[in-house]
Amino acid sequence: MPRIFLVEDDQAIAKNLVLLLRAEKFTVTHAATRGEALTALDGNQFDLALVDIALPDGNGFTVCTEIKESCKIPVIFLTASADEASIVTGLNIGADDYITKPFRSRELIARINAALRKSGRAPSAFTVASLTVDTASGVVKKHGREVFLSALEYRLLLTFLNNPKSILTRGKLLDELWDAAGEFVNDNTLTVYIKRLREKIEDEPARPKIILTVRGTGYRLGDGNASE
Repeated sequence: MPRIFLVEDDQAIAKNLVLLLRAEKFTVTHAATRGEALTALDGNQFDLALVDIALPDGNGFTVCTEIKESCKIPVIFLTASADEASIVTGLNIGADDYITKPFRSRELIARINAALRKSGRAPSAFTVASLTVDTASGVVKKHGREVFLSALEYRLLLTFLNNPKSILTRGKLLDELWDAAGEFVNDNTLTVYIKRLREKIEDEPARPKIILTVRGTGYRLGDGNASE
């Protein structure tokens, strides 16, 4: 279970982020100040840090520098400061990403997962039934033979793989596809992509074992043993 280090002084934002991250199966350690953050780094191990820039006793840039020197994990700045100078400074001192508030929760989770995969702190290969997915190379294989997916089909499959124990509503999936496509994706389009993806990855698309329908709610990732 990936360990997230959250450095955020706004208690309301921090509370919501902790709830979101724990719902996504992350463990979370929260620090509200620069001092608390530096203390928490001593003796604790984390996989990724979310760091606000404006802290009551300093700034997140120094926290990022300390994190990079002590544990060399990905750092994502999560801040209301959207000016170019702050962004450039953050990236130049080693931050892996920079997200401005307000932000969309699904985008944040996607960026966290991307940073974890890039750093090698998240699984780069998944296996479900006869399907294997190597996210490092982007190769999908079924019974050992490569399956070619469109960009949106691959994004949809990764969404399920990155949320293995969650029921994904159609709304959440639409957000993921919209982000990937850069254009509006409607409910009918989602139905089409689910159907196409099942036709490519399922042994029996009419009796899916990988992407299961949860009646009246959405979909979830199956274990390859039981169909819907």
